[in-house]
Amino acid sequence: MSILHWVVLSPFLYTLLIPIAYKLMKKVHTGWFILPLPILLFIYFCSNIGATSNLQAKTESIAWIPSLGIDFSVKLDGLGMLFSLLISGIGALVILYSIYYLDKNKEKINQFYVYLLLFMGAMLGVVLSDNLIALYMFWEITSISSFLLIGFWNNRSNSRYGAIKSMAITVFGGLSLLAGIILLYIMTGSFTISEIITIVQQESIISHPLFILAMICILLGAFTKSAQFPFHIWLPDAMEAPTPVSSYLHSATMVKAGIYLVARLSPVFAVSGYWIWIVSLVGIITLLYGSFFAVKQVDLKGLLAYSTISQLGMIMSLLGIGAAGAHYNNDSVYYVATAAAVFHLVNHATFKGSLFMMVGIVDHETGTRDIRRLGGLMKIMPITFAIALIGSLSMAGIPPFNGFLSKEMFFASMLNIREFNMFQLDTWGVLLPIIAWIGSIFTFVYSMILVFKTFTGRYQPEKLSTKPHEAPMGMLISPIVLVSLVLVFGLFPGLLANTILSPAITSIYGGGVYDLHIYHWHGFVPELFMTIGVIVFGTILYLTVRKWAVIYQSIPVIWNSIYDKLFGETENLFSRMTNRYMTGSLRTYLFYIFTFFILILSYTLFAKDGFTIDTLRLAPIGGYEVVLSLVLVVSAISILFSKSRLTSIILLGAVGYTVSLFYVVFRAPDLALTQLVIETVSVALFLLCFYHLPRNARKKESIPFKLSNAVISVLVGLVIMLIAIASYSTKLFDSISQYYVENTYLKAAGENMVNVILVHFRGFDTLFEIAVLSIAAIGIYSMITLRMGGKKNENK
Repeated sequence: MSILHWVVLSPFLYTLLIPIAYKLMKKVHTGWFILPLPILLFIYFCSNIGATSNLQAKTESIAWIPSLGIDFSVKLDGLGMLFSLLISGIGALVILYSIYYLDKNKEKINQFYVYLLLFMGAMLGVVLSDNLIALYMFWEITSISSFLLIGFWNNRSNSRYGAIKSMAITVFGGLSLLAGIILLYIMTGSFTISEIITIVQQESIISHPLFILAMICILLGAFTKSAQFPFHIWLPDAMEAPTPVSSYLHSATMVKAGIYLVARLSPVFAVSGYWIWIVSLVGIITLLYGSFFAVKQVDLKGLLAYSTISQLGMIMSLLGIGAAGAHYNNDSVYYVATAAAVFHLVNHATFKGSLFMMVGIVDHETGTRDIRRLGGLMKIMPITFAIALIGSLSMAGIPPFNGFLSKEMFFASMLNIREFNMFQLDTWGVLLPIIAWIGSIFTFVYSMILVFKTFTGRYQPEKLSTKPHEAPMGMLISPIVLVSLVLVFGLFPGLLANTILSPAITSIYGGGVYDLHIYHWHGFVPELFMTIGVIVFGTILYLTVRKWAVIYQSIPVIWNSIYDKLFGETENLFSRMTNRYMTGSLRTYLFYIFTFFILILSYTLFAKDGFTIDTLRLAPIGGYEVVLSLVLVVSAISILFSKSRLTSIILLGAVGYTVSLFYVVFRAPDLALTQLVIETVSVALFLLCFYHLPRNARKKESIPFKLSNAVISVLVGLVIMLIAIASYSTKLFDSISQYYVENTYLKAAGENMVNVILVHFRGFDTLFEIAVLSIAAIGIYSMITLRMGGKKNENK
């Protein structure tokens, strides 16, 4: 395997060492043992920036299931580099933050870091996989690991609810994604992403009848993972996770997986106007919905959750507009929109990651996240206030921070969409910049609420459970680094422009190196006036928020109710179904099993013309066979009517001994001897066991005859008989018996064919059977020894 493969697998392998480190270094926080890994990964990716900047993608592949065209292929290009730097870089800062946030004496930190590394490895697998099946495998691991992280505090009902909700919605999207991948394979004949893009460029697949269905399935996977409307409802409930989890999963990584999928597969589906419209409209609606309802939240993490929904919608809409530019060969529109999308990916990770950490600090030091109980913390927690101020102003799109630059590019992209004449975009398209502008106003409002309602105003110590103070420096390092990047990328965007952003833009649709220039002053252009309008109207709305916020009381929030109703009714339905057949009666269970057994096997046998009778190779039936058959049948039936244990054992033994006589008649003396030994031992053991059992109760209990049971019994026997006849009569291959006849003596130097088969040809099978018996014997001996030891202790 290549280094790139080991990079993807390293977090999974590192998890194996966590239990050892946790046991051996109990005095040291396990996070210090974990921290070097993301740092080394970040350094590795930084060392490859030069190659990706020159559009030199690193591709490695190893065979996984070559017969199905499934390989473990990894590709590090501009887009993969962008996401890998976020995953490893933010991951290192989150782990450092968690060392001071999570108490090693109170929390199960070994489990926490196992889940976190599983998630980190899965995200690297998603963004670096060049094979769709491998991507899907890692995609689902992100859902599982995020479920474990969200529900980390599983003693809290809200944590369990949020974890289940996120799992249900994202796994539904994952299954939809798998369906889309399979449909895409049917259309192109390949699972490799780079090959699929090449195939689509060479021949059009838009006319394929499965194209729209595949597109919808893949978009469902992307929308559910990136919390797009109306699948956004899982993200606010996921805020019950520890703050390091929220900062990592819900600002920088997991929620960006859907963004990555849309960007990576845009070259495949952007040939369709449906892709452009769906991605753009869903994104812009999500932007407006998230920003509008963020203002309503009184929990700081809840506010950040809805703001994340809003920001993700903004990035998604930009990808839709970029796809429109590529579709109409308008390079300026494509590059501006796509550059804004990838730039805001980075900006959002920096300011939102720092804000989540800031909220965690406030919660950690004051004991609450309720805005109504906070206020006046600016003098008590000045460093935390500075972090909140810089992060909030960047999120609001205020210069000179990085959020302002990408927000300006966002407005420019929304205005550019009016250039197209697709589905009357020249008329309806004017709504997109209007919606974007309104959503940005509410973004400004909730950004101001976040910082000023928390840190200014009246200090309310009586509403706080602890006396607040500034956080320890160890907890402040990570958010300080992130807000420093907010300022650095805002003042010097050229650091990212042609090293990280431009290669990412080019790697989506291909083409040459694009010389990207990002600067603050563009002149008196419409987007500048839109920004001024956002600040003016946003300030007015913030100052008057108490007067107009009453409108939220008249707006029903139905999406959570729909989920709860659907989930609850589904659970009740399946509970009722389960109670129908889980009666506790073995007879009932066997009735269901045998009924399906009869229906499915008999249907398959006759519907597929599988039943045949071939009597040519049957041996003649003699008098011995007839007599033995009658004895066998009479003995078996008599057991059912026997009232004595001794009689039942004798009749059961008669059945076994009769079978051994069949072996004698059919000239298999070794099998007959084996059957006689087994039967003798079985009869002796039965007699010994039943001798020590209490006598039968004299009370007679009549068991009513049930026709259904009798019919099922007869039909099971009949189906088995028909299958046996059909299997004997159907010879698809030559019998292997002739091989043993010819090679028993030549290859194994043995004359007893059965013994040679057991010892030589099936030696490993026999060895494993002996091993199983040995394990069972050891277990029985241990149980007897423990029981005897327990009795001795009782006697003492």
